[in-house]
Amino acid sequence: MTDHPDQAAHGSSQAPPAEWNGRATNRFQWLPALAGAGCVALGIELALDGAWTSGVAPLLMSVIGCLAAGLLILFGTLAFVHVAVRVDGDSLEVRCGHAGLPRRRILLSHVTGAEFVPRITPRHWGGWGYRWRPEQGTAVVVRRGEGMALRLGDGRTFTVTVDDAEEAVRFIRARLHLPAAGGRPRD
Repeated sequence: MTDHPDQAAHGSSQAPPAEWNGRATNRFQWLPALAGAGCVALGIELALDGAWTSGVAPLLMSVIGCLAAGLLILFGTLAFVHVAVRVDGDSLEVRCGHAGLPRRRILLSHVTGAEFVPRITPRHWGGWGYRWRPEQGTAVVVRRGEGMALRLGDGRTFTVTVDDAEEAVRFIRARLHLPAAGGRPRD
Protein backbone atom coordinates (compact mmCIF):
# COMPACT_ATOMS: atom_id res chain seq x y z
CA MET A 1 0.00 0.00 0.00
CA THR A 2 3.02 2.25 -0.43
CA ASP A 3 3.83 4.38 -3.45
CA HIS A 4 7.50 4.36 -4.35
CA PRO A 5 8.59 7.54 -6.14
CA ASP A 6 12.02 6.16 -7.04
CA GLN A 7 10.63 3.27 -9.09
CA ALA A 8 9.67 5.28 -12.17
CA ALA A 9 11.75 4.20 -15.15
CA HIS A 10 14.76 6.40 -15.95
CA GLY A 11 13.82 8.88 -18.64
CA SER A 12 10.16 8.02 -18.20
CA SER A 13 7.52 10.70 -18.55
CA GLN A 14 5.74 9.22 -15.53
CA ALA A 15 5.68 11.81 -12.73
CA PRO A 16 6.54 10.75 -9.18
CA PRO A 17 3.48 10.01 -7.06
CA ALA A 18 1.75 12.90 -5.38
CA GLU A 19 1.27 11.04 -2.10
CA TRP A 20 2.64 8.25 0.07
CA ASN A 21 0.42 5.85 2.01
CA GLY A 22 1.49 3.50 4.76
CA ARG A 23 -0.04 1.38 7.46
CA ALA A 24 0.87 -0.60 10.58
CA THR A 25 -1.23 -3.26 12.28
CA ASN A 26 -1.25 -4.90 15.70
CA ARG A 27 -3.29 -8.09 15.69
CA PHE A 28 -2.64 -8.56 19.43
CA GLN A 29 -5.11 -5.75 20.15
CA TRP A 30 -7.95 -8.06 19.11
CA LEU A 31 -7.47 -10.08 22.34
CA PRO A 32 -8.36 -7.23 24.72
CA ALA A 33 -11.18 -6.30 22.31
CA LEU A 34 -12.59 -9.80 22.76
CA ALA A 35 -12.41 -9.35 26.54
CA GLY A 36 -14.35 -6.10 26.17
CA ALA A 37 -16.96 -7.83 24.03
CA GLY A 38 -17.23 -10.50 26.75
CA CYS A 39 -17.93 -7.82 29.38
CA VAL A 40 -20.64 -6.32 27.17
CA ALA A 41 -22.17 -9.77 26.66
CA LEU A 42 -22.12 -10.37 30.42
CA GLY A 43 -23.85 -7.04 31.03
CA ILE A 44 -26.54 -7.92 28.50
CA GLU A 45 -26.98 -11.37 30.03
CA LEU A 46 -27.36 -9.87 33.52
CA ALA A 47 -29.91 -7.37 32.23
CA LEU A 48 -32.01 -10.01 30.49
CA ASP A 49 -31.83 -12.66 33.20
CA GLY A 50 -31.70 -10.36 36.23
CA ALA A 51 -33.64 -12.37 38.80
CA TRP A 52 -31.54 -11.22 41.74
CA THR A 53 -33.09 -11.50 45.16
CA SER A 54 -30.95 -8.74 46.65
CA GLY A 55 -32.79 -5.94 44.84
CA VAL A 56 -32.71 -3.78 41.77
CA ALA A 57 -29.84 -1.46 42.77
CA PRO A 58 -27.10 -4.15 42.83
CA LEU A 59 -28.40 -5.59 39.56
CA LEU A 60 -28.46 -2.18 37.90
CA MET A 61 -24.94 -1.38 39.14
CA SER A 62 -23.64 -4.72 37.82
CA VAL A 63 -25.26 -4.27 34.41
CA ILE A 64 -24.06 -0.67 34.02
CA GLY A 65 -20.57 -1.59 35.27
CA CYS A 66 -20.19 -4.51 32.85
CA LEU A 67 -21.51 -2.51 29.90
CA ALA A 68 -19.36 0.55 30.65
CA ALA A 69 -16.17 -1.45 31.24
CA GLY A 70 -16.79 -3.59 28.18
CA LEU A 71 -17.45 -0.64 25.87
CA LEU A 72 -14.39 1.25 27.15
CA ILE A 73 -12.15 -1.78 26.63
CA LEU A 74 -13.71 -2.61 23.26
CA PHE A 75 -13.51 0.85 21.74
CA GLY A 76 -10.21 1.70 23.45
CA THR A 77 -8.49 -1.30 21.90
CA LEU A 78 -10.16 -1.21 18.49
CA ALA A 79 -9.02 2.39 18.07
CA PHE A 80 -5.42 1.16 17.95
CA VAL A 81 -5.64 -2.08 15.97
CA HIS A 82 -4.04 -0.27 13.05
CA VAL A 83 -2.79 3.12 11.98
CA ALA A 84 -2.93 4.60 8.48
CA VAL A 85 -0.49 7.34 7.46
CA ARG A 86 -0.94 9.50 4.37
CA VAL A 87 1.55 12.11 3.20
CA ASP A 88 0.46 14.34 0.35
CA GLY A 89 1.73 17.59 -1.08
CA ASP A 90 1.07 19.72 1.98
CA SER A 91 0.38 17.54 5.02
CA LEU A 92 0.83 14.29 6.91
CA GLU A 93 -2.34 12.69 8.24
CA VAL A 94 -2.46 9.87 10.80
CA ARG A 95 -5.71 7.96 11.34
CA CYS A 96 -6.14 5.29 13.98
CA GLY A 97 -8.47 2.29 14.00
CA HIS A 98 -11.43 1.52 11.81
CA ALA A 99 -13.22 4.80 12.55
CA GLY A 100 -10.12 6.88 11.84
CA LEU A 101 -10.13 8.36 15.34
CA PRO A 102 -8.05 9.76 16.89
CA ARG A 103 -6.76 11.63 13.88
CA ARG A 104 -3.80 14.00 13.59
CA ARG A 105 -2.96 16.27 10.66
CA ILE A 106 0.40 18.02 10.50
CA LEU A 107 1.16 20.56 7.80
CA LEU A 108 4.50 19.85 6.13
CA SER A 109 5.27 23.55 6.41
CA HIS A 110 5.52 22.94 10.20
CA VAL A 111 8.00 20.04 9.80
CA THR A 112 11.70 20.87 10.10
CA GLY A 113 13.06 17.33 9.90
CA ALA A 114 12.16 13.69 9.44
CA GLU A 115 14.10 10.74 10.80
CA PHE A 116 13.76 6.98 10.34
CA VAL A 117 13.54 5.16 13.69
CA PRO A 118 14.41 1.47 13.26
CA ARG A 119 12.90 0.30 16.55
CA ILE A 120 10.01 1.84 18.45
CA THR A 121 8.54 -0.12 21.34
CA PRO A 122 5.42 0.49 23.42
CA ARG A 123 7.70 0.19 26.45
CA HIS A 124 9.55 3.40 25.48
CA TRP A 125 6.26 5.30 25.27
CA GLY A 126 4.35 3.76 28.18
CA GLY A 127 2.11 1.45 26.14
CA TRP A 128 0.15 1.29 22.92
CA GLY A 129 -2.00 4.09 21.63
CA TYR A 130 -1.75 7.84 21.34
CA ARG A 131 0.99 8.84 23.79
CA TRP A 132 2.55 12.02 25.13
CA ARG A 133 5.73 12.23 27.17
CA PRO A 134 7.20 15.64 28.00
CA GLU A 135 10.78 14.60 27.26
CA GLN A 136 9.94 12.70 24.03
CA GLY A 137 6.95 14.43 22.46
CA THR A 138 3.83 12.79 21.02
CA ALA A 139 3.53 9.36 19.42
CA VAL A 140 1.07 6.94 17.89
CA VAL A 141 2.34 3.47 18.77
CA VAL A 142 0.33 0.49 17.53
CA ARG A 143 3.10 -2.11 17.45
CA ARG A 144 6.79 -2.71 18.04
CA GLY A 145 9.02 -1.99 15.06
CA GLU A 146 10.06 0.69 12.63
CA GLY A 147 8.61 4.15 12.46
CA MET A 148 9.41 7.77 11.79
CA ALA A 149 9.96 10.81 13.95
CA LEU A 150 9.12 14.29 12.72
CA ARG A 151 10.71 17.38 14.23
CA LEU A 152 8.21 20.20 14.24
CA GLY A 153 8.87 23.92 14.02
CA ASP A 154 7.78 24.51 17.62
CA GLY A 155 10.50 22.15 18.91
CA ARG A 156 8.18 19.20 19.53
CA THR A 157 8.53 15.71 18.09
CA PHE A 158 5.82 13.50 16.60
CA THR A 159 6.57 9.78 16.23
CA VAL A 160 4.45 7.13 14.51
CA THR A 161 4.93 3.41 13.90
CA VAL A 162 4.35 2.58 10.24
CA ASP A 163 5.56 -0.04 7.80
CA ASP A 164 8.13 1.14 5.24
CA ALA A 165 8.91 4.19 7.37
CA GLU A 166 12.25 4.67 5.60
CA GLU A 167 10.43 5.33 2.33
CA ALA A 168 8.06 7.74 4.10
CA VAL A 169 11.02 9.68 5.48
CA ARG A 170 12.58 9.89 1.98
CA PHE A 171 9.25 11.10 0.57
CA ILE A 172 8.87 13.79 3.27
CA ARG A 173 12.49 14.93 2.89
CA ALA A 174 12.02 15.21 -0.87
CA ARG A 175 8.86 17.28 -0.35
CA LEU A 176 10.66 19.57 2.08
CA HIS A 177 13.88 19.68 0.00
CA LEU A 178 15.89 18.32 2.94
CA PRO A 179 19.16 16.47 2.42
CA ALA A 180 18.98 12.68 2.67
CA ALA A 181 20.86 12.43 5.99
CA GLY A 182 20.26 15.75 7.75
CA GLY A 183 17.57 18.14 8.76
CA ARG A 184 18.67 21.41 7.10
CA PRO A 185 17.05 22.57 3.87
CA ARG A 186 19.08 23.03 0.71
CA ASP A 187 19.60 26.58 -0.57
